[in-house]
Amino acid sequence: MASSAVNAFDPDHTTLTVSAAELREMRNELQRFLMGYQFGLREIETKIAILREEFLLLHDYNPIEHVTSRVKSPDSLVEKVQRKGVDADFDSIRRAITDIAGVRITCSFTADAYRLFDLLTAQDDVHLVEVKDYIAQPKANGYKSLHAIVSVPVYLSTGRLDVPVEVQFRTIAMDFWASLEHKIYYKYDAQIPSELSESLRDAAHSAAELDARMERLHREIRGGGIGPVHSV
Repeated sequence: MASSAVNAFDPDHTTLTVSAAELREMRNELQRFLMGYQFGLREIETKIAILREEFLLLHDYNPIEHVTSRVKSPDSLVEKVQRKGVDADFDSIRRAITDIAGVRITCSFTADAYRLFDLLTAQDDVHLVEVKDYIAQPKANGYKSLHAIVSVPVYLSTGRLDVPVEVQFRTIAMDFWASLEHKIYYKYDAQIPSELSESLRDAAHSAAELDARMERLHREIRGGGIGPVHSV
């Protein structure tokens, strides 16, 4: 017969005994915690889908190339909690880690990224918590993207829950560069050779030039676009 308890080990190799019932309860609590983020993610995805359809119907134009989303896995969440030194309780995690739920919106042009940011954050039930404009001010390695932490309400049987969601806006060129940099970063275990880092910065500059050139062509074709562009 299988034992109803298991042995777990803390970092100091102190043996702890956890019953199967306690493990199930821990699992259920984590699932309930992450469930709120999954629902918050759906709210943002729905809002983006509505904007996309409206643009297609009213403007015969789709500013969104593709949308990807994810909720951090339990393993990824635990790793970040440990790395940031966050207390291992759900209230502390909710306050300290704001990218548990994330959406990445890849746009055709830089102007579209700002336009969608404006339209999303102007909605009454979307609260802008924080914004980092790495398009206007790229990171030292050349990374460009517009990052926003927004909070959206989710209504559960237990009441209202305000869920933070990280939304990233970037162009196709920015997304391609970031994907390549990510692969190189992990291949070299974060110790990228200096000559390769310089090449990546040059590639980021080339991608930005391509974005600017293609946007100019787009504006010439469409005669000025479909509305004003706001910066963050």
